[in-house]
Amino acid sequence: MSPYDPSAFPPFAVTVDLVVLTVRRHALCALAVRRGEPPFQGRWALPGGFVRADEGLSGAAARELVEETGLCAHDPDSPVQANGAHLEQLATYGDPKRDPRMRVVSVAHLALAPDLPAPRPGGDAHSARWAPVEALLHQGGYGREGEQAAPLAFDHAQILSDGVERARSKIEYSSLATAFCPPEFTVGELRRVYEAVWGVALDPRNFHRKVTGTPGFLVPTGGTTTRQGGRPAQLFRAGGATLLNPPMLRPDV
Repeated sequence: MSPYDPSAFPPFAVTVDLVVLTVRRHALCALAVRRGEPPFQGRWALPGGFVRADEGLSGAAARELVEETGLCAHDPDSPVQANGAHLEQLATYGDPKRDPRMRVVSVAHLALAPDLPAPRPGGDAHSARWAPVEALLHQGGYGREGEQAAPLAFDHAQILSDGVERARSKIEYSSLATAFCPPEFTVGELRRVYEAVWGVALDPRNFHRKVTGTPGFLVPTGGTTTRQGGRPAQLFRAGGATLLNPPMLRPDV
C-alpha cells in the first residue's frame, strides 16, 4: 500500500442542501433563495450551506432549517409536531464540477412542513421566497412575470426533482402526508395535500373512505371546524401508523 500523500488530494468541502416543501394556496411549493454572492450570484437556489468543523450532517441540516424557516426538526419516526418539520436525508451529490469553487460534496435533505410564513433570507442569500415546484422545475428557475428565468444554481434542479419524487412516493405508503397538515386537520385538507403533491384531482368520497378506513392513519379528535366554509367538518390528527396498509396509490395520469 502506498503511503498517504495529502498533496495528492485537492481542497474538499461538504455542504448540506435543503429541499423544503410545503403546500401553499393548494400548490406544492419549495423554498428558494436568491444568491447574493458568487458563484451564481443573482440566481435562485435551494437553501443550504457548508458543514462546520464541529457538527455532523444531521446537525448542519437542522441548523440550516432553523436559520431559513425558524422551524425545528423532529424525529422522522414520530408524528409531526406543532412548530416542527419532518427532516430526512435525501441523497448525496458529488460530481467534481458541481461547484466551481472547489470539490464540494452535498448531502441533501428533505424537509416537509405545514403551510409556512414568508421566509427570511440568511447567510449568502439576497432574498428568499416560496415558489411553486412546477415553476422551479419546468420553467428553468423562478423570475417575475415576463422575466426570463435562469436555471437553478449548481445542480439544484436535480436535487429538487429528487426531493419532490421522494415526497410523492413516500405519501403512497407512509403517513408522511400529515407532515404537511397542522396538528388537527380535516379529511378535505389532507386530500388537498395529496392533490398538491401528486398534481392530480382526487374523488372526495373515495379518498375519505380510503383514509378513514386505513388502520392507524387518522384519529378523530372529537372536534369540528368550519374554517373551510360550509357544514362543520370532523377534525383528525395523525395516528400512530408510519406505514399504510393498504397504501394510497397514485392515480395513473
